[in-house]
Amino acid sequence: MTKKILIIRFSSFGDIIQNMAVIPYLKPDYKIHWLVKKEFAGLVSLSDSIDQVISFSKEDGVIGLIKLALKLRKEGYTHLYDAHSNIRSRIFTVFFKLFLNIEYRIRSKDRMKRILLFSFRINKFPKPFKGAISYIEPIRDWIADGGESEKIDQWHFQNDLTKKVDDLLTSFQIDDYITIAPSAAWEMKRWPIEHWKQLCLELREFKIIVLGGPADVFCQDLADLDPLRIFNFAGKTNLMESSYLVQKSLACISADTGILHVADTLHVPTLALIGPTAFGFPSSSTSKVCEVDLPCRPCTKDGRGKCTQDVYQKCMVDILPVKVASLLRAML
Repeated sequence: MTKKILIIRFSSFGDIIQNMAVIPYLKPDYKIHWLVKKEFAGLVSLSDSIDQVISFSKEDGVIGLIKLALKLRKEGYTHLYDAHSNIRSRIFTVFFKLFLNIEYRIRSKDRMKRILLFSFRINKFPKPFKGAISYIEPIRDWIADGGESEKIDQWHFQNDLTKKVDDLLTSFQIDDYITIAPSAAWEMKRWPIEHWKQLCLELREFKIIVLGGPADVFCQDLADLDPLRIFNFAGKTNLMESSYLVQKSLACISADTGILHVADTLHVPTLALIGPTAFGFPSSSTSKVCEVDLPCRPCTKDGRGKCTQDVYQKCMVDILPVKVASLLRAML
């Protein structure tokens, strides 16, 4: 009998990307369906290995979620993986699993371990904690080789997307380049902008594309350093278009952001600038971590909170641009 798995991960960008690392380990043994929030359906669809993407809109509410669960019961799934483990996914699971004989796994949020770490400085998590591996761990016994070998998924970008981005590169006369992602949702995990400036000046042999959102106006300061070599694409490309730019790049440099996990998942040579956060470490052999050893690290799940050091953001400040540049050259 063909095995058929439903994976639940509704959001968000970075978490979905890390969760997608499980996909190549399940092929060709499983047909793979994925339940995701509507706004992230296109992102999940990038994987050539996912057979069907099922989208859910939060506007449908709990009733809509229950109706979807009852509908999907008829699809003949043999395996269910709740990789989100929130109230919404648990409600879905209760109605979906009722009286079904199905293999089931859930990715725990390890709340007690989080309390120990962030309240009492007792770290019971793996060191370093690699998000992609944490999504593989609960279903290792479903994977043919136990997930021990390193595998890479193939992503397919739609023709209209690739044409738009390729035309943009042509208009700026950009061929080979590296991508950098200087922004992050929370300030504490951002590398200082002055460090980014120093790095851009240090890497004179590379063309650099700066990725970010419309609100990241400071990205223009980097492009102004050398407009013929550094290009500000912040706000010019959406997340999927930025992912395509990363796929085409020689390398990517990023803090703990979704772009970092895109580069890591696609096995693009990646330098991860990791400071206060606990769960943003890359997992592929093509990625390297830049960090400094401080007893206060990690101090936050995602960059929220206060810095206890005399030098604010010391864990990021002490990652020196010249060191990052040297590591990048060694990788390439």
